[in-house]
Formats: sequence, C-alpha cells, structure tokens
Amino acid sequence: MKLVTWNTQWCRGLDGAVSPRRIVDGARAMADFDVLCLQEIASGFDGMPGQPGDQPAELQALLPGFQLFFGAAVDEFGADGRPMRFGNLIATRLPVSRVSHHVLPWPADPTVSSMPRMCTVVTLTSPELGSLRVMTTHLEYYSPSQRLAQARALRALHLEACEQAAAPPVDPLAVSPFQAKRHTPQAILCGDFNMAATDPAYDEIVQAFVDPVLPAGGTPARRLQDAWPLAHPERPHDPTFRLFDRSYGPEPMACDFIFVSDALAPRVRRVEVDLQTQVSDHQPVMIELGD
Repeated sequence: MKLVTWNTQWCRGLDGAVSPRRIVDGARAMADFDVLCLQEIASGFDGMPGQPGDQPAELQALLPGFQLFFGAAVDEFGADGRPMRFGNLIATRLPVSRVSHHVLPWPADPTVSSMPRMCTVVTLTSPELGSLRVMTTHLEYYSPSQRLAQARALRALHLEACEQAAAPPVDPLAVSPFQAKRHTPQAILCGDFNMAATDPAYDEIVQAFVDPVLPAGGTPARRLQDAWPLAHPERPHDPTFRLFDRSYGPEPMACDFIFVSDALAPRVRRVEVDLQTQVSDHQPVMIELGD
C-alpha cells in the first residue's frame, strides 16, 4: 500500500499559481498511491492569494475511481452568506468502512493568531495490510500550547480506537446506527504537525501506552512510531518545509510526518520526500508498506 501526504498551501505553488492538478500530478510522480492525504484544501476563500475555487470538487474530478472525504477545520460563512471551508482531505481507491472528523482542542492563546484544527479518520481495507485507520491532520503553527493539546488529543484518539478494537461494544441491533463498527489498532497518522522532532508535541504523539481494557500482566506497550527512522535509521529526516521559501524561518525543517502503529512498523518498506517540487511551500512525503 502506498500513501502520499502533502500540505498543499491551498494548491498554491511558489510561483503564485493555484493548481490542484499540479498537486495530483506531483503526488502521482512520487507513487501510484492508494491513499492521498492533503492538508490546506480550500473552498470559498476567494480572497486568498491565487483565488482558490472549490478545491474538493476539483480534486474529485482529477481523481476518478477515488472516494474523497473532506474535513473542514474552518467551516464558516462570509459577509455575503457564502460558505468558506478550509481543512484536510483524504482520497482513496481502497474500500472504506467508516469516516469520522474530530475537532481538536483549541485552548485560548491571546498571544498569537490561530485557527481551528481537526483530524479526519478513514477506516479502510488494504489487501496487503487488512483493516487500518488513516488519520490526517494539520496542527497549530504559532501556539506551542495549542499544538501540545492537539497532539495529546491525537494520541487519545488512537488509544480509544485500540480500546474499542480490544473490547468492541455489544451489537444488539444489526441494521441501525448501533450496528457493529470496524475497529482496528492498525493506524497511520500523517500530516503537517508544524513542529520539529524535538518539540514536546512530537514526544506526546510517540509516547507508549498500555491498553487498560486488556488483561493485566504482559500487556505490550503500544505507540505510534515515526516511520522515517524505521526506513532511514542512518540519517535525520529530510526537510519538508522552508526548503525553497524562507518566509517562515531561516532554515529548512522537517514538520510533515508519517506515524505508524506498532503492528505496521515492521511493514514499512519505503519513506521518501520529494525534495525538488515547488508547487507548494511544503514537500510531499510518501510511504510504502507491504508484507
């Protein structure tokens, strides 16, 4: 299974042009992906540079055979009453059983600009990997306290899903909203985390935990592992931000990560960063998992 994650900067390249097609073409140049996770997808924000249109609709047209799931972290209306939406998108050609959108914490921080953040979760079935959750997100850039709270919430979402998989609820009504749900501890968490690997929020995400609903004694610790050192133990992360555009800082950094659950860690085959493209201010990251 191949997945590409990319903060698209509303599909705006360093040349100022907005083009969802260039994003799709760039992702396809990295891999014949089964799953595409995009952050900073816009609809209705015509006043932003490049005047992005209805990007979820444009991306759907560019991805025939894929199901698209758009989670708007910002979902509001302009002065003229038109909807304005901004958030994350998951596209996949694999069978999907569940979709959920989780609002992440947004504690008050009057010292900085900030906006709502969320995580979109799609439970799908891969022929190679079985059932797994794909989670994509975009954390706060300016506020460390908000980012840390959001990282804790992501870890809690993964823990909750592992608990549900270990002890699923009773299924009293076969055909109703109470019908059995597909729960799995297998997960990929990816996106733009707006942090370096030295950030406390990074440590929060990879911190191990023990499933409290499993029998005591010998219960293995579970965690989300950064996939990059699994594939490249000999070198630090390739940069994914500020490689060409230094508007937000003087040095390139890695802030776009792919984390995998313990069961998937041995199945990581490749993790790569496209260090050449300039059709966004971030670089895309690709992961391949298999037997």
